[in-house]
Amino acid sequence: MFFALYVCSKEIIRKYQPLLEPLGLTYTSYITLMCLWEKDNVSVKELGKRLFLDSGTLTPLLKKMEGQGLVLRTRSKKDERTVFVTLTEEGKNMKEKCRDIPSKMMCSSVFDKEKLISLMNDLHEIMNKF
Repeated sequence: MFFALYVCSKEIIRKYQPLLEPLGLTYTSYITLMCLWEKDNVSVKELGKRLFLDSGTLTPLLKKMEGQGLVLRTRSKKDERTVFVTLTEEGKNMKEKCRDIPSKMMCSSVFDKEKLISLMNDLHEIMNKF
């Protein structure tokens, strides 16, 4: 069962690549932007929780995204161990550039919309148990 989830996940990410590559994004940077579009100026710890990524994975990704001009990382004045991530104007503008990606992915899907919604609900139920 878990191997099937792994294979599906890998294939879905592969389908995203031709849509994200022209924008200079990886799938992981895309989902990071999506989280920040929902809620900006969050700690790395909070962002990692929302993305189910540890800081060892997230920190190099955020450094790369900062180098691309998409985010800024700033240390908290109250506690230097806490780093906050904020979208730059370019990061905010990327939302418009990514606007059509979900619909393009839906068009390439082998499921109908209702089946995908049901599957997504099931997957969120599984995620919430971790």
